[in-house]
Amino acid sequence: MNRKCKGSEAGGEDALVGNVNKLTVSPPGYSGALRKGHLVFDACFESGNLGRVDYISEFEFDLFIRPDTCNPRFRVWFNFTVENVRETQRVIFNVVNFSKTKSLYRDGMSPVVKSTSRPKWQRLPAKNVYYYRCPDHRRNYVMSFAFCFDREDDVYQFAYCYPYTYSRLQHYLASLERRNLPYLQREQLGLSVQQRRLDLLTITNSDYPSPEREKKLVFLTARVHPGESPASFICQGSAPGILMHSELSIGSLPLSEERYTGSPGIFPFVPDVNYKQSGRYERITGFQCVEGLELSHGWKPLHSLPGAEKGRPLSPTGYSVVLTVVYNRVSLEFYIDVHAHSTMLNGFMYGNGFEDEERVQRQAVFPRLLCQNAPDFSFSNTSFNRDVVKAGTGRRFLGGLLDDTSYCYTLEVSFYSYMTAGSNAPVPYTEDTCILQQM
Repeated sequence: MNRKCKGSEAGGEDALVGNVNKLTVSPPGYSGALRKGHLVFDACFESGNLGRVDYISEFEFDLFIRPDTCNPRFRVWFNFTVENVRETQRVIFNVVNFSKTKSLYRDGMSPVVKSTSRPKWQRLPAKNVYYYRCPDHRRNYVMSFAFCFDREDDVYQFAYCYPYTYSRLQHYLASLERRNLPYLQREQLGLSVQQRRLDLLTITNSDYPSPEREKKLVFLTARVHPGESPASFICQGSAPGILMHSELSIGSLPLSEERYTGSPGIFPFVPDVNYKQSGRYERITGFQCVEGLELSHGWKPLHSLPGAEKGRPLSPTGYSVVLTVVYNRVSLEFYIDVHAHSTMLNGFMYGNGFEDEERVQRQAVFPRLLCQNAPDFSFSNTSFNRDVVKAGTGRRFLGGLLDDTSYCYTLEVSFYSYMTAGSNAPVPYTEDTCILQQM
């Protein structure tokens, strides 16, 4: 029985509507009772994504992931469960409609799996994973992986990378809020198109100075693309270090106000700019309109800002973030937009290019400090540019709007792993280790 969360499928993979909902996949023509080994697929849960399953043989299944909202060109994220398995049942799953020509699956990355009796995510062995272009599927890119089910009563879950859901974020922020810390403030900037909270988490000294002293601000945003779950792990990993030290240092990399900003500072986070149940690269919230424009390039229409409606984005969340940065009488030291990268290793940054060489060198100081203090950060992968295609990104828009005392970056972290200096062996990231963990 093929059921969907909503709608129905008609017209092939381009018309996938809704996730599979307790879909039983039996051999063609079979009409008897459900047997062990007739797999049941489900993706009707937060961050789930699987639109269709085709039975190829008892041992092989083709899986079709749903594309991004209003933009069928992007197909990357998957997250689904499988149950009613037979012990020792061996299968090959082919995710047949990836849109990326390059992938870390070619460099040793593998999907993650967990089950009801083993709830901690683990990566599958890389030797069981293959990424290739397939002539049988419109020359789309296919990721195939082999797996052996070993416990009949378990429900197994497979995902592109470690998921980080909107509910998990809300639980974490609520736990921080319950601590009643005098230097921590949580507030709601606004609501997304789907009426989800846009949270602002602000951390500063408990003895913050009087209003006449200029505020110095390090502003972080993350999850502009919901499928980039590592960005959320970075934000969650950064907050405890800032909270831990009264001088606002982050672990082993001091960011104390007197040393780096010259006056007391504040650290606001917007950790969930574009959640759509924290899964696919949805283009329906955040900095773009509901017609599906690219969110991370959607700052560009903001050039006229409040008072000129045609310059206001159709999304309320992006508008709220810009107002927070520009209209709160703050001196922005750093703006950092946190992303995850699907083809490169390590953490690295993108910065803006300038004609003034001195300004270029000053902008490079912070990435160099990260390289010295975070073993998984790569300065050699860091670049500074003025590419036209990136003109609408947060770092480019704010970099052009603010003066030359502000530094705007995109921070990227690999979906997969990092390599330390002098080593050729990649170190895979886990849920417990993320980039800048030593900051």
